[in-house]
Amino acid sequence: MSHQSALIASDIIAYLQEHEQKDLLRFITCGSVDDGKSTLIGRLLHDSELIYDDQLAAIRTDSSRFGTTEDGIDLALLVDGLQSEREQGITIDVAYRYFSTEKRKYIIADTPGHEQYTRNMATGASTAELAVILIDARRGVLTQTRRHAYITSLLGIRHFLIAVNKMDLIDYRRESFEHIAGDVRSFIAGLGVADVRVIPISALNGDNVVHTSEHMPWYGGPTLMAFLETVDIDRTDNRGDLRFPVQYVNRPNRDFRGYCGTIASGTVRRGDEIMVLPVGKRSSVERIVTYEGDLDQASAPLSVTLTLADEIDISRGDMIVHPTAAPTVGRFVEATVVWMHETAMLPGRQYDFKFGAKMTHGVVRAIAHKIDINTLAHVPAKTLELNEIARCEVELTEPLVYDGYDIVQATGSFIIIDRLTNVTVGAGMIARTQPTSVETRNVVWNESKISKAERANQKVQTPAILWFTGFSGSGKSTLSNALDQRLFALGCHTYRLDGDNIRHGLNRDLGFSARDRVENIRRVGETAKLFVDAGVIVLAAFISPFRKDRAMVRNLVEVDEFIEIFVDTPLEVCSTRDTKGLYARASRGEIRHFTGISSPYERPIEPEIHIRPADETVGESVERIVTHLRQRRIVLT
Repeated sequence: MSHQSALIASDIIAYLQEHEQKDLLRFITCGSVDDGKSTLIGRLLHDSELIYDDQLAAIRTDSSRFGTTEDGIDLALLVDGLQSEREQGITIDVAYRYFSTEKRKYIIADTPGHEQYTRNMATGASTAELAVILIDARRGVLTQTRRHAYITSLLGIRHFLIAVNKMDLIDYRRESFEHIAGDVRSFIAGLGVADVRVIPISALNGDNVVHTSEHMPWYGGPTLMAFLETVDIDRTDNRGDLRFPVQYVNRPNRDFRGYCGTIASGTVRRGDEIMVLPVGKRSSVERIVTYEGDLDQASAPLSVTLTLADEIDISRGDMIVHPTAAPTVGRFVEATVVWMHETAMLPGRQYDFKFGAKMTHGVVRAIAHKIDINTLAHVPAKTLELNEIARCEVELTEPLVYDGYDIVQATGSFIIIDRLTNVTVGAGMIARTQPTSVETRNVVWNESKISKAERANQKVQTPAILWFTGFSGSGKSTLSNALDQRLFALGCHTYRLDGDNIRHGLNRDLGFSARDRVENIRRVGETAKLFVDAGVIVLAAFISPFRKDRAMVRNLVEVDEFIEIFVDTPLEVCSTRDTKGLYARASRGEIRHFTGISSPYERPIEPEIHIRPADETVGESVERIVTHLRQRRIVLT
């Protein structure tokens, strides 16, 4: 079983050629926390004689400090390399290990079982072909076990090896194993995974890992290693339609322009007619360039550089395909989304969406349903919390090129990124390329024949959103009213949107929950954008306590069309004023989610204009804002 070969000493070239021809299997270990994933990998490598002597000596030394076993060496330390992992005895990050046997090469991704690190587990599963899902024989199938099985099936893994671990702790009882095997097969049957093998093991003692166990004579199937050696993985990337996402435009000199990337699916040949999406321009392949020379054809997953017969404007994120088998181009997708952040996902809030090399903006327009991970039932939902999974409708700000995830994984998946923190908060697998809701499937954009610039020129001004934010009672409405009058006197075309007024009409159906507050600001932002498109200067006075929501409105318009005005009146002053009696009611618990009392206010970090009412009169503040607007060429009179 060892990776050692006599050819290494006698004929290294022959050894490398033999090694190169071996089949490669990528697999992950996953499951709930403390199910023994790291120990299993350590045992697999140890019993296959794939650990070097110096590694073994280091693990033996570390076992005395960090080991969780009573005696002997703790093989989990082979993959749990982080200090925090060793101190806590859990896996946090994905650990990759590479090894080979006489039959195959392997890449193992040891993924964390803790709910907090589900995103790391999904990362490891994204490139795997087989999942080894561990179950503690004492605890059976847990929620996290089901969650990992569901996510791996979503990511297209169609081979499951269920390792019922720690059989030694239940005296190797057959009936306990068969009960767990029945439970797990029943659950996985709903996931559409056809190839499922259940094996009883003890990773600590090595039972049925590499060598057949003497303690379980009632089990007649293969060991875990024997199954890995013989499982048949069907790889079909090069059999589908051509998908070549452009990752980089290579222009080393004026005589060469090549488009670099990895072929995600299918085959491209020299002379092929191609189409570039989303623009739809056509040309033909002139050369297929690689480091080792030109090729006549190339298939997935090879990385190549293509040159075309015609000069076409192609950028990073565009896709080269065959015209007769093109993917979908559009702004709406329906996808299964796995939420990976402690801050809940809220429909209507803007996020960044990354499709391969292409980055764009968008919103989750609606949550069709959430999946109950224990029963696989569809349940209604308004938000998505950490580790929850749901079918969602996504609306993007520009047309994207994509397939269904079950057709081409590379072009049917995306990640969701928080626009302020740049943290990945979710991952999506496209289920259908056409949305199903009435709200989106029959809606098309109708372009106006009069541009925003033409409307602004008619009014002799530059349109913009002046966004006043601050605590209730800070003076936002008073200041925006006074500025509105001043701009009107200067001949400007303005309109004022006030928080209380909007809730009497447009947003009268909304409350003050987290979701409703996002939707309140989203509707106001969309309304303000319409006024900007009409060439109008909009004055919007809203508490808008969260930076994400203010950023959402900012991103609806051009870079210079949003001006944040922070009316910085201290909370104690606002609560003393309390002209509406709201602070008193909130302090008594009569008003929930009241900013400053039971809900936070996130101060602007770099507002364009910072107003401190204690330091200047309303009139002085108005003139300071007007001066700023003139400097920005918004007010031209």
